Amino acid sequence: MAKTPTQIRIDADIKQQATDLFNNLGLDMSSAVNLFLHQCVLRGGLPFTVEMPSYSQHTLDAMDEARRISRDPDVKGYTSMDELRKALEE
Repeated sequence: MAKTPTQIRIDADIKQQATDLFNNLGLDMSSAVNLFLHQCVLRGGLPFTVEMPSYSQHTLDAMDEARRISRDPDVKGYTSMDELRKALEE
């Protein structure tokens, strides 16, 4: 089977994360990309579902509240489970 060089542009941070992941799986980037492309051809499309996450308004509101709380300097934080447990028992 003839091999052909291919160039693609990838976000540097994503490339590093993917490289680390593939290395942990015993793959290099080229092997992982080839595996992906083979799966696309075998399945006649992407080998996974591509979709936008859909969250209920209740979940979105809870996420906004959590974000607001996490940035509020007046909200007490805890650095250990023991510290949190002690505060809950008071």
